[in-house]
Amino acid sequence: MDTDTFWHLVDTARATDAPLHKALSDLLAAGGTEEILAFHDRFDRLDTAIDRWDIWAAAYLIGGGCSDDRFMDFKAGLISLGRAWYKRAAHCPDSLAEHPDIRHALATGIEEAVFYEEMGYVAPAVYGRITGDEDGFYLALDHYRAQHGEADGPSHDMGEDFDFDDAQEMHRRLPHLAALYLKGMQQ
Repeated sequence: MDTDTFWHLVDTARATDAPLHKALSDLLAAGGTEEILAFHDRFDRLDTAIDRWDIWAAAYLIGGGCSDDRFMDFKAGLISLGRAWYKRAAHCPDSLAEHPDIRHALATGIEEAVFYEEMGYVAPAVYGRITGDEDGFYLALDHYRAQHGEADGPSHDMGEDFDFDDAQEMHRRLPHLAALYLKGMQQ
């Protein structure tokens, strides 16, 4: 599945009244197992592209801390925002300070803005639903990737590691998010 087709599916699902992961599940189920596997392969590539320390730092600020599992949910959440916000955050994670969900979360005290666990499991869940073999998804994905010359999946570089608990460093690297989330902390 190419990138345009992937984002078209996400945008189509986002345009419904249903929760994104449910709408996306229905769209993928209609396309069959090959489309489900292709979708997840593209999802993994987009996820891997934002598997970086600066993105994790943004998640750390927004979530008030961020374990590796929560970071997976955050990356899935960035994908769920659609192509424009995904690209914007990939280019400059600090731009998330302008996202309406982040602003709303700050105003209401909700700490879950942009974390979307279910989005990361759409393809495995719908694969299990239509095949009756929930456990077979990752084996099928490996087979799909081997058929398409992508046996190892995407690779990446996380960039430069830094201390998320260093307020001065966070203000330097993510000034807008740090201004929102580290109020009163040393700059």
